[in-house]
Parts: sequence; structure tokens; C-alpha cells
Amino acid sequence: MADPEKWEILALQQEFDWILQHQVPESLKRLHIVVQECARNFPMSVSGLTTPLKLDKFIMATATHNAQDTIRCVVTVLGDNITNADITIKLNKNPTQYHTTLQSEWKLQQVQDSANHLQSCILFLENSTEEPVKSAEEALYVLNRIVSSLQKGRNALIIPKKRTIDELVSSRNMKSLLPILPADLAVSFYIQAHKLIFAVYVMSQTQGDVKFESFQTECCAPWLSEVLLHYADALQLCQQLKDKIMVFSQYKDANLLGSQCASPDPW
Repeated sequence: MADPEKWEILALQQEFDWILQHQVPESLKRLHIVVQECARNFPMSVSGLTTPLKLDKFIMATATHNAQDTIRCVVTVLGDNITNADITIKLNKNPTQYHTTLQSEWKLQQVQDSANHLQSCILFLENSTEEPVKSAEEALYVLNRIVSSLQKGRNALIIPKKRTIDELVSSRNMKSLLPILPADLAVSFYIQAHKLIFAVYVMSQTQGDVKFESFQTECCAPWLSEVLLHYADALQLCQQLKDKIMVFSQYKDANLLGSQCASPDPW
């Protein structure tokens, strides 16, 4: 092997050693700061980061699907619970106007699920920074665990869990409305990205098959935007660090660097 090539390989090895010894720990510290800031934006305490419960009141934007379909909902949210809701529904297919109120808390399970995943990420990060990362395999293992928790936490807010009409109708939340809505109406609160959404489902039967039509009204929750922004920042930091580590795996595949480099491994 020619001396210039030997020195180039040595320089690459030294650069990779520096990444493992210095840049990986520094990036993990930055990640820890970002995910802690993400936790502080939640409306309740996450992983011991005490946040005063915030009381928010939202007037859901009146959704007019045509001249005669109107949905209006005024909600009060405390932490991950809707504590009060004043609901008015007037639909073209039914001339009756329905008015109902929430008598007990309606839990926004998506918020709790996201907070749980974020808490797992924070605890794993705290444990990971106690011991130095000695190889690319270790670094990628740590990053993959962090990314998995971050993606689950973010997806909990972006992708609502689908529920059947039967599940909605028989839910405890529907029974907490007074007066009770007629059997052909069901309602639901859920989060999708930075919005709190109130949905109304109108059921009908055709030849024994139950069909439904949905309507919705929504409002923006500022804290959701902040949380999703921090999730995106943390995921970007992970991707940038992984990209740097994977560059050196190309040299390992060519048998030019030591065993500290890892082969490509999908997320």
C-alpha cells in the first residue's frame, strides 16, 4: 500500500475515532436537551419535568358543510383531558338541533401515549450517556432505539387510532354526554398533528348494512405545534449523526478501516 494511501486511511480512522469519542456524546447531549424541551411543552408533567397543568378553552370553528349543516363545540382542556364540552349539532338530514354537554372527563389518550414514548426516550438517553460509545454498532443501536421512541411519540399525535362505529357508540365517553344523543349519532374528539378535532358521525342502514357520514370541526392547539417541531428537530439530529457514521461503513466494507465501523443497517 502506498504511503499517501496509508496516511489517508489513518486520517480517516482518527476522524472516526473522534466522532465516536466526541461527536456522538455531544450529539446525545444535544438530543437530551431537545427532547426535554419537547417534554416541557406537553400540557402535563413528562419524565419528572414538572409542568403546571394548563387550562385551555377552545371555540371550535363552526363547520358549515352546506347551508344547513352546522356543528359548534366549545371545549375546555386540562392536561390530556377535555373537562367540559358544550356541543350543538344541526344537520340537513335531520331538522332537529341537538344540544349536549360533557358530564365527565374525556381523555385524549393520544397525548398520554405520546408522552409515554417521549418519557421512554428521555430515560434511555440518560442511561446511554453514562457509558461511552465504543463502536459504530453501539452508536447505531442507541440511535435506532431513540428514533423508534421518537417516531412512536410523534405518530401518536399525527395518526389517530381508528375506531369502529360500534366502539364509538358503546364508549364510556358517549355515555358521559347529557342529554344522550340519538342512536344514529356518534361523536369523537381526537388529535391530528397540531389540531384538536371534533367529529360527528351520522349512521344509517341500507339493506341491513350500517353506513355513516362524517362531519367535523377543529381548532389549533399551539402546544401541539411546539411538540411536533421538537420531535422533528430530534429526529433530524439522529439522522445527521447516523449519516456521518454510515459514511465510514463504506470504508469498512472495503476493508480499509478497523472493526469499529458498522455495516449499513436500516432504521
